[in-house]
Amino acid sequence: MSKQSKGRRLAETEAKAEGNMLRISPRKLNLVAQAIRGKTAQAALAELTFSRRRIARDVRKVLQSAIANAENNHQLDVDRLVVTEASVGKAMVMKRWNARGRGRSAGIQKFFSNIVVVVREEAAKETA
Repeated sequence: MSKQSKGRRLAETEAKAEGNMLRISPRKLNLVAQAIRGKTAQAALAELTFSRRRIARDVRKVLQSAIANAENNHQLDVDRLVVTEASVGKAMVMKRWNARGRGRSAGIQKFFSNIVVVVREEAAKETA
């Protein structure tokens, strides 16, 4: 009498990885995610490796995890992987305060973000 298991939400040629509670605002993280959307996995890794943004290191780890999931769990060809989705979402917000003049205080918000990277194996391109 247990609940029926849900089917796989992704296609058979897809694999995903998630990064949760990254200490950066979603707006800044989305700039890095935009840079890798639609690129091949190898090109996206190269882009993230040489990016000057601090969060690119964590996004590269998530992308490498998605590639490893595709290879080990779903037996997909690593050379034909393409980043089909890199979506960014909001996580919690830490609220802090900062002392200001004349006994007042000002609020500070420290944002956290989530990222989901989905890679898909593209069909082999035929050379005519």
